[in-house]
Amino acid sequence: MPASKAPSPQRRRLSPADRERDIVAGAVAFFAEFGFDGATRDLAQRLGITQPLLYRYFPGKDALLDRVYQEVYQSRWQSEWETAIADRSIPIEERLKRFYRAYAAVIQTYEWVRLFMFAGLKGLDFNSRYLAFLRARLFERMVIEIRAANGLDEAAPVSEEEIELIWSLHAGIFYIGVRKFIYGMPIPADPEADIDVKVNAFLNGAPAAFASVIDRAKPARRKVAARK
Repeated sequence: MPASKAPSPQRRRLSPADRERDIVAGAVAFFAEFGFDGATRDLAQRLGITQPLLYRYFPGKDALLDRVYQEVYQSRWQSEWETAIADRSIPIEERLKRFYRAYAAVIQTYEWVRLFMFAGLKGLDFNSRYLAFLRARLFERMVIEIRAANGLDEAAPVSEEEIELIWSLHAGIFYIGVRKFIYGMPIPADPEADIDVKVNAFLNGAPAAFASVIDRAKPARRKVAARK
């Protein structure tokens, strides 16, 4: 007897907009589980659609991956965070704690963490795009606000050393998600309390380090100014 054909995927009837959202949500979950080597054929089967239908919405895998990036990393960023970080009516320690509590709820998730790690291993540009975004929208702003809160020179150019110090705080909070979703290790029972401790520890040392960096850069800035 001839081998029986595999049954065709049972397709739900959806509007084009709903179908596209369904594909994107399924792609986010699929690639978070299997990595970016996962085949679109397998994704289509998981979604209950044909591969040609998937390609009607996304002409290639690269287009689908770009949409995954937008869905997970761009659309979940809240512009209000940038405004709140710069609100000097609130103490800097409280601003940072509020921001990182809200931000951690977004990034310390299965999909966010695993997609970010898989992207780095695969050599996709997710990481470089997002980290450049963070630097421009958040890290430089944080440096200026920490300087202002501690009476330091706000006009001095933001240095790589200061950005690296901001990274030390940011990476420590991201690492909680890595421990949970990559290593399968225990994480702090009270995430918000853990964030508060990290922010307090950071602010106990960062202002003095910022001041030292600014002071070391002053002679070079004077030389540049003298040439003008």
